[in-house]
Amino acid sequence: MNDRNRRAPAAAEREAHRVFKAVRAKEALTDYAKAQKALHDNRERLKAERLAREAEASNRSKAV
Repeated sequence: MNDRNRRAPAAAEREAHRVFKAVRAKEALTDYAKAQKALHDNRERLKAERLAREAEASNRSKAV
């Protein structure tokens, strides 16, 4: 469709576009927040594992 044949959107179409645009933006933010939470949780888990390994190694070196 070229620009000459394009019709102006009706008020209902503009309103629907505005509402759905807000929903899509919120979904994208939600996806971003989920990814950030997963990254944070994984980093905390790895940190806890590392600290446990270091404590165990420290205890072994003290026992020897």
